[in-house]
Amino acid sequence: MPRVTHFEIEADRPEHLAQFYKKIFGWKFEKWAGPMDYWMIMTGENEPGIDGGLFKKSETSQPVNTIGVSSIDEYLKKIEENQGTILVPKKAIPGVGWTALFKDPQGNVFGLMEEDPTAK
Repeated sequence: MPRVTHFEIEADRPEHLAQFYKKIFGWKFEKWAGPMDYWMIMTGENEPGIDGGLFKKSETSQPVNTIGVSSIDEYLKKIEENQGTILVPKKAIPGVGWTALFKDPQGNVFGLMEEDPTAK
């Protein structure tokens, strides 16, 4: 069963907000080596929970909770067949996998992620 596997936080000053969460919860932050300013958030080990990401807020940004799936294509089809809307079609995150964004019939936005290290 697909589960939420990643959360996001946006911030005007990401480095400052990272320190807040580090001091309060002990979370670890690591700058991503990808093509955008993005920090990976590690929230713990050996207990229930998920990790996330932190990025700089913009006029068009929106934090997204992401659901891990075995096949982006399969789930995009299911979403459309059940009155969901595809907001961002399937696209590659090189070396990570495939992603897409959708809106459910009541307006909630989620991401999908299919892990695939060969994605280009």
